[in-house]
Amino acid sequence: MKWSQDAAPSRRHLLKTGGVLAGALMIPGAVSAGMRQRSMPESLLPPDVYPGAHPAARAAVAAQPAVRDTIVAPGVNRQLMQRAMAALERHGSRIARHDRMAVADFSAGSSRPRFHLINLESGRVTSKLVAHGSGSDPAHTGYVQRFSNANGSNASCEGAFLTDDYYVGKHGRSQRLIGLDRTNDNALDRAIVVHAAWYANPDMISRRGMLGRSQGCFAVGERDLAEVFERLGPGRMIYAAKV
Repeated sequence: MKWSQDAAPSRRHLLKTGGVLAGALMIPGAVSAGMRQRSMPESLLPPDVYPGAHPAARAAVAAQPAVRDTIVAPGVNRQLMQRAMAALERHGSRIARHDRMAVADFSAGSSRPRFHLINLESGRVTSKLVAHGSGSDPAHTGYVQRFSNANGSNASCEGAFLTDDYYVGKHGRSQRLIGLDRTNDNALDRAIVVHAAWYANPDMISRRGMLGRSQGCFAVGERDLAEVFERLGPGRMIYAAKV
């Protein structure tokens, strides 16, 4: 990713353009924009990506083409894909870009590439390893046993997420996510994000037979993060579930 922190809009600029406030007004369970500005790292998203608006704000007014009912996505569970497409239809007015999305198949174990980056125009699928939360798998079996939307659960949550802006936090470059369903509408408050982690690298499979666990975030391999960011970008959907 070529964006640098030098290109990031200032905190004053974010406040002037509505910043996170615009996204907060759109979603249930949102905390105040003032709290987020004080507690969250500053966005790395250049102001010219979404001129005059935060991704979440632009998503609310973006005109969208009709979502196709079916799409061929090789390697993605058909039932899960149907649910993801239904979610894209349901939340279409909040999602600015319908050309690509990601589907996290938490029915599969963490040793399998289960984070599917899908081009909805060509049907091309690129699949990556992704870790789940320790609260979803307390015994560390490699499989998601349960989901939770609760603070402090350290669990993964299910549902549709809107990809938001980038920032640098304790895990390095990360991407904020906004939960669009009742099952994940606490994601922003919980800091459920996309980030890279050593325990999500492929060598963990050969060493331990599974990935390590996150605190509920979508943690991908350190060498995969740039590609994930490039293929997702802000204003698109991630859908996570078990079938």
